[in-house]
Amino acid sequence: MGKKKVLIPADEVDLSAVKYEYHQVEAPHLTGSALGLFLKLLEVPIIGPMIITHLRKKNKMVELLKNTDIPESPMFKPEYSPQEPEQEVIFVDEAGCPEERVAEALKCLSEYDPAGCWEDDLAKSFRYWKIRDFAYAYRAKLVTPSMIAERIISALEVFNKENLTTPLLISFDAEDVRAQAAASTQRFEEGKPISILDGVFMTIKDDIDCYPYPSNGATTWFHEVRPVKKDSVSVSKVRNCGVILIGKANMHELGLGTTGNNANYGTTRNPHAHDRYTGGSSSGPAALVASGLCSAALGTDGGGSIRIPASLCGVVGLKTTYGRTDKRGALCDGTVDIIGPIASSVEDVMLVYAAILGSSPADRISMKPSPPCLPNLKSDARIKAVGSLRLGKYTEWFNDVYSSEISQKCGDVLNWLCKTHNCQIEEIAIPELHEMSTAHVVSIGTESLCSLNPYCEEGKNSKLTYDTRINLALFRTFSATDYVAAQKIRRRMMYYHMEIFKKVDIIVTPTTGMTAPAIPSNALKLGETNLQVSSYLMRFVLAANLLGFPAITIPVGYDKLGLPIGLQLLGRPWCEATLLHLASTIEESYGMTKKRPALHYDILKGT
Repeated sequence: MGKKKVLIPADEVDLSAVKYEYHQVEAPHLTGSALGLFLKLLEVPIIGPMIITHLRKKNKMVELLKNTDIPESPMFKPEYSPQEPEQEVIFVDEAGCPEERVAEALKCLSEYDPAGCWEDDLAKSFRYWKIRDFAYAYRAKLVTPSMIAERIISALEVFNKENLTTPLLISFDAEDVRAQAAASTQRFEEGKPISILDGVFMTIKDDIDCYPYPSNGATTWFHEVRPVKKDSVSVSKVRNCGVILIGKANMHELGLGTTGNNANYGTTRNPHAHDRYTGGSSSGPAALVASGLCSAALGTDGGGSIRIPASLCGVVGLKTTYGRTDKRGALCDGTVDIIGPIASSVEDVMLVYAAILGSSPADRISMKPSPPCLPNLKSDARIKAVGSLRLGKYTEWFNDVYSSEISQKCGDVLNWLCKTHNCQIEEIAIPELHEMSTAHVVSIGTESLCSLNPYCEEGKNSKLTYDTRINLALFRTFSATDYVAAQKIRRRMMYYHMEIFKKVDIIVTPTTGMTAPAIPSNALKLGETNLQVSSYLMRFVLAANLLGFPAITIPVGYDKLGLPIGLQLLGRPWCEATLLHLASTIEESYGMTKKRPALHYDILKGT
């Protein structure tokens, strides 16, 4: 046994001397029968653990977790010191009514111009309809929520007939949608809509409780052991604002994957290219928004699961600070995951975020969150506030992508911000990125296994998909000392990032290291494991999960195949307003021309 490697304390690391380390994941890419054979070997006593130990050694996990002395004390959930107030914001009451917060968010937006949004000339270039477009149409009596409901139901019925193996929704009840829409229509007829979200159609990821639908997490059996008796906290909040919920959206089983592959119900396809993945695990929510079938969705994000599919599908996804939204009533219950919104625009994400924000009582006591606030997007000082931002770029990491088109498009946005808004670009360096990735997989894996193991011991393991069972086989090899080592790394990474945030306000990266990956034909029936692809998809997203920071992805262009490219903004704790502020500026002023996805429905005009 060799000597242990000893890390120097994080506060003694010279950040200016950090060298970027390129890392290639060592693991087989398997689909079809080969995937099934590999799983059988992994589940054989003695042989399986030997194979996993070999893979862990090849990827330097054993060296880090077993043979390294990490001097920091463990951090078992994100911990933050008090943060400086944000600029040009409006504070909202997280304990108040969600409809009142949505009303405050509406006041933060620029004036709505119905003529500019409904001119025929503008319709010639593609744009997504926003929540305020639906609100105007209802109030002007151009359509009713019931009319929109019938168009959505009809579109879903046709889609499901033509795409039997690629569902967008796992649970859907047309009569329930009609009843919700009829109630909303009546409120408009009486002149009493609840909020700007009244009559807006949303979908809910299948791991978030939305009564009366089951929450299966895209398994075939979770409803048997955990019946849903009421809405989750976040779903209850949007429902109280008058939102119409169209059902439970497809996802990667139990959220344990980055592609959205699902051999149980079928794999949701990318609206921009039918032969491409949506990304995961919030695959259905992102695809439904990108296809125009709903204005927004609620997803969960434990390892990029909102931001990855939002980026690959060309829409906006917000991962909030850990503890900013209440997770009660969701299958995710660890220290890395949150509930957050996906929508086609930053303003729509902001409206939904305003509805669902609010820490749980336990998190308010333990985390002492900064008061939630929203950016004042019509303030005269808005441009000045953006111009004062310091943006951090770790160039070697920024450029470590599958295709240079991604770093080029994202770099163009940074150059534009610097030239147009005088934003200051600071070169930064982040140590131990591979170590952070290892700490994340140990954390989310151990926490997932803790939740699932009782059911697996009862025989439910055999009902899971092959790739989920492979992941669980890996997770079972993590020991208590591995978990503690991962939490020590969490504290180191928190220190590095908080030091960087003394010099910059936002860290800017591509959202993903590759655009939507192709779906192997033999991956649809039995699934797929491809950790090289997962590594590219997760390359830039993990700090937001392991450290609980807020992050947002916005579309900034397309590659040569016409696949969307996303830009990620990563912020300091509790600074959602700053991220929304900058994201809105990029979205409104950068001048990116959006293209219509191959699968798209104009639900508002019915064409």
